[in-house]
Amino acid sequence: MAEVTVGIDIGTTSVKGVVADDAGNVLARTRLAHHLRAPSPDCFEHDATEAWSENVRAVWREMATGRDVLGVTVAAMVPSLCAVDDDGRPISPGLLYGDARGRLAGHADQGDFGGFLHSLAATHPDAGGYWPAQAVANAALCGRGAIGTQTAMTATPVFSDGRWDAELCSALGADVLQLPDLVPGLDAIGWVDGAMVSGGAIDAFAEQVVAGASEVGDVLVICGTTLITWLVTDGWPEVDGLWTVPHSEPGKTLIGGASNAGGLFLDRVRRMTAPVAPHELDELDPGDLPVWLPYLRGERTPFHDPGRRASLLDLHVGHGPAAIVQAAYEASGFVARHHMELSGVTARRIVAVGGGTRVEPWMQALADVTGLPVDVSAVPEGAALGAAYMARVTAGLEADTSGAKRWARTDRRVSPRPGWVGAVDGRFKL
Repeated sequence: MAEVTVGIDIGTTSVKGVVADDAGNVLARTRLAHHLRAPSPDCFEHDATEAWSENVRAVWREMATGRDVLGVTVAAMVPSLCAVDDDGRPISPGLLYGDARGRLAGHADQGDFGGFLHSLAATHPDAGGYWPAQAVANAALCGRGAIGTQTAMTATPVFSDGRWDAELCSALGADVLQLPDLVPGLDAIGWVDGAMVSGGAIDAFAEQVVAGASEVGDVLVICGTTLITWLVTDGWPEVDGLWTVPHSEPGKTLIGGASNAGGLFLDRVRRMTAPVAPHELDELDPGDLPVWLPYLRGERTPFHDPGRRASLLDLHVGHGPAAIVQAAYEASGFVARHHMELSGVTARRIVAVGGGTRVEPWMQALADVTGLPVDVSAVPEGAALGAAYMARVTAGLEADTSGAKRWARTDRRVSPRPGWVGAVDGRFKL
């Protein structure tokens, strides 16, 4: 009988789930949409009951029914936080990265998680706890609101030296006992229907372990609601405005960051224009397009500026909806290219993952703007697939995540179009 595990990914607009066998074959998949609430540029939240609890349970039931599942891991965006009652049920909105409640005036060094904690402690002082998405989901599955230390690291400095900082929690208005239990790495926290439940994972890390971007010069571009660009290198380079994090392979690192110029921006542009057929994009003049500055709700790396806003430059009367949409795809590619150039790493190819890989004009624009080939992942639910591999570690089927690259699958390679590569340079430099 095949060794089967489940990975669940709480994304910005949906919860995805996959069932995978020991070779990384996806045996089943599902997706449940949920609402992203962003009534203003400074507000970015989920209905935590819907997105982090109910949809996670529903995805689990669909994936597990009729199968002998050995383990399950939930991946989610970071940071996130909500207030829960004594039974671990959400009683507040789920605050997401970029929400203004994560920016404590005069306390930027406490990070978004610290800001979220301070805000929720003020509005829900009698809460049973303050939990991120992974803890809420784990409680929904196995009754225990615990997370792994890898996820907790994104709560620095509230998390420090392997534990929650009780003194800082108190200064933010919370008791350290109101934060989730901690377990090392991918250790099990409980069981659901006979499957071991891990402490959970960071979505971008889960995506990375199964992407196959493991050689120096590979560029992992995660094309989701958020655009994430990671360049694989060795050593530990540090560049102002970018992030440097460990790669899943020893001796290698990732440098890059996250941007709001992903699906959040592209979907908004498409909704603001008339429908555009694929052939209309193909018929555009490469040398005559407007230029988007894609900052609908501020920008993360490298600017770290929540006040930036979008604008459209060089628009003239001859430009129609197709030109405006194509310019949006280019703008997303420009952001990835900017991260590449800032990193100082010589890029050799892009590995594209995430739900946006289904959008062919986006993939083509990535190739045209960077001049690099784009190897497109065969599994759009990469974070869920990576979580399924992590569940294998929890269940004792793998020693660690270092072998996860054997699950990498490439669907196709998108090459730069010669007529576009030179034409985009001038727009990139605007």
